[in-house]
Amino acid sequence: MVGNSPLPPDELGPRLAEVYAVLGPLYRRVARLVERDSPRDGLSIGVRAVLERLELAGTAETVPQIARTLELSRQFVQRMVNDALEQDFVALKPNPAHRRSSLVELTDAGRAAINALQRREHETMGRVGGDLTEADIDTTLRVLRHMLAAIPESDGEKDR
Repeated sequence: MVGNSPLPPDELGPRLAEVYAVLGPLYRRVARLVERDSPRDGLSIGVRAVLERLELAGTAETVPQIARTLELSRQFVQRMVNDALEQDFVALKPNPAHRRSSLVELTDAGRAAINALQRREHETMGRVGGDLTEADIDTTLRVLRHMLAAIPESDGEKDR
């Protein structure tokens, strides 16, 4: 029977490990889906992450800002921004706060590409089934956010 009491650490750890065991394959499946659609949209997983971040922010951001938010290296984000620039998905504009760190801005083409991909994903996810409720989704997000907050960043990410 499923209980509603908080689990003690010796039971919580193994149960949350089950969540990680499902998240890995799920993430890889979604990544393959995006990559499969990539020829149509020109979106790699990395470019998609940058475009989504800019759309969510609703404003231009610097490469270091994007990298911090996505918890990725500046170098990787810079490569993804360069790829997105080649496809006219983003544009660079001067940053009044910092001459050497341009602002990356989502273009209309970038917005259209990310919105099309998101629509296809939403249609796919809408067919998941399982009689999931709003409360189920809220609980899932709460658990994942607790897990994210509890896991410290690795030392290798400090150079972002």
